[in-house]
Amino acid sequence: MNSQTIIYITIAAITALLLALFQYLYKSKLKSNLKYVLTVLRAISIFSILLLLINPKFESFTYFDEKPTLVLAVDNSESVSYLKQDQKAKEVLNELKDNTELNERFNIQAYRFGKSVSTLDSLNFNERQSNLALALKQFGEVYANQTAPIVVLSDGNQTYGADYSYMAKGIKQPIYPVILGDSTVYSDVSIKQLNVNRYVYLKNEFPVEIIANYSGKDAVSTEIKIWSGNSVVFRKTLEFNASKSSEIISTALMANSVGVKTYRVELVALNNEKNTVNNSKNFGVEVIDQKTNIALVYERMHPDLGALKKAIESNEQRSVSIIKPKDYLSKINDFQLVILYQPNNKFNAILKEIEEQKLNSFIFAGTTTNWNSLNASQDYFKQKVTNQTENYQASLNRNYGTFIVENLDFNSFPPLKSEFGSLQIAVPHETLLFKTVNGIITEDILLATFEANTTKHAILNGEDIWRWRAQSFINTNSFNAFDEFINKLVQYLSSNKKRKRINIDYKSFYNGNDDVIITAQYFNKNFEFDNSASLSIVLKNKDDESRREVPLLLNNGNYTVDLSGIKAGLYDFTVKHNSEAVSASGSFQVLEYNVEQQFLNADVDKLNAVAENSDGKVFFPSESSQLINNLLGDKRYATIQKSTKNIVPLMDWKYLLGIIALSLFAEWFIRKYNGLI
Repeated sequence: MNSQTIIYITIAAITALLLALFQYLYKSKLKSNLKYVLTVLRAISIFSILLLLINPKFESFTYFDEKPTLVLAVDNSESVSYLKQDQKAKEVLNELKDNTELNERFNIQAYRFGKSVSTLDSLNFNERQSNLALALKQFGEVYANQTAPIVVLSDGNQTYGADYSYMAKGIKQPIYPVILGDSTVYSDVSIKQLNVNRYVYLKNEFPVEIIANYSGKDAVSTEIKIWSGNSVVFRKTLEFNASKSSEIISTALMANSVGVKTYRVELVALNNEKNTVNNSKNFGVEVIDQKTNIALVYERMHPDLGALKKAIESNEQRSVSIIKPKDYLSKINDFQLVILYQPNNKFNAILKEIEEQKLNSFIFAGTTTNWNSLNASQDYFKQKVTNQTENYQASLNRNYGTFIVENLDFNSFPPLKSEFGSLQIAVPHETLLFKTVNGIITEDILLATFEANTTKHAILNGEDIWRWRAQSFINTNSFNAFDEFINKLVQYLSSNKKRKRINIDYKSFYNGNDDVIITAQYFNKNFEFDNSASLSIVLKNKDDESRREVPLLLNNGNYTVDLSGIKAGLYDFTVKHNSEAVSASGSFQVLEYNVEQQFLNADVDKLNAVAENSDGKVFFPSESSQLINNLLGDKRYATIQKSTKNIVPLMDWKYLLGIIALSLFAEWFIRKYNGLI
């Protein structure tokens, strides 16, 4: 309470007393002591009312001790058990968690990590990938405003994510790696990396690049082979020594037939080599017999053109040509799909050819679209012409059922510019994206697809879609989500397949450590999405004829099943409805490869770098007592006394209202009882 408030309270007390004295003592006819009682009651009432008007605030302090947090992060990946360090990891973890002094000094929080991070409830060391960079990043964010040293029990062999030694520089907490694994260097040859395109074309050669590594001091000789089934299609002798520890091998293989083709790269093992698992690696390619050629027709240059080309060509099966309207007409038979960007009068001939030849199309409208011309040149849709523009954000229609669409967090995307007014489509259609204005979802179409006269079409009523691609990268650190969204539209438009009641989305082959996720959509007889269906997948391994049935779960508007962890092999599958005779089938292959078994020992150098960059220290499992002493003896991790300041206004004190009511009632009762009123 400040001095000004105290002055106001003093003035209020004097004022209340003077008013009460003036009423009951100054020239008062009351002769008994009753006038003094009434004076006190009136003074209390007036003073209490004035206090409410002043509303002084009272402060109180609560003091408490805050212990620092000790973060324990355990690597739960398969490489720990493969290096036979799983038992040591559990022993060190239990020793740290059960130490009485550490529990008195710290609030201990335990986590486990693989590809993702979770609270530690148990350890099984079966994660197929490890992402230490993600774990460190999340700990840095969660404990940014606390004192929280981080103890990491790991072999340092990361298989997914950014470089964790670089990530550690931005974390303001000391990191103490406990190295799980042998630091001894053994002679070992391994396939460090293999680069190959996912799609190749029939009767074409495709490049294969292999990076072979050697760890050791002696001069050694080995041979690298590429197998296709039981045949060797490439071989080369390699020489390594202490000064030459790596070699890049490049070759080209011929694609002779259509379909998924698998190969195996093999390094001949050295004498007495300890780890031979990392000497071989499988890879696959999908051979296709043609590429989808897409014409992106424009009259006005715009960043959207480059964004669309990049997004569509992220799928190697597609090629985009950015051309002028007159050039397209001369090459119209070379393309399987045409995209019209902001059509004007010069597009009339193209629109006529689209109708006559029954071609599929994708129209991008915007601020320079000539809507009078576009409305007149076709009968599928009409845009109200206002000659005014507006910015619209997008909202996903979760009931869209033409094909499977993932929500890209459209609410975070920048608005698109388009003609003000509604777009009306005269043929049966499905709206994929609605327009949103100031956070209010309208029924106006932003993006829709429709089919008419055995042709498929789509229209996006907005420009600046390049901003969406950029925002998608900001949200996910990758263009993949946006590119896949565009490619699903292109795939739908470039295909003439009829709609099915069950749509499935999957890849033709998966690498051994990939997430094997199959997505499906189910529609009722009116082709309306049904979110209450009971779907299951029947999975058959073609190698051993084993079968299993797994239910699909509704997730984000789609039915999904995660088959990650199934053994390598060829699989046929059928997604079926459990009470109707509706199903869809497919097949895929899982290539044999376990990235967690490629390591021979711990990555001591990187873990040392993490400790040095964060002002921490490296320990081995046998040095757990030294780690405990270091944590207990470090003065940076002292308990801090903090206080909480509470400010309570008098208005919140309900008893004051009771005092006012009681004093006024008592004054009235006494005056009434004594006949003064």
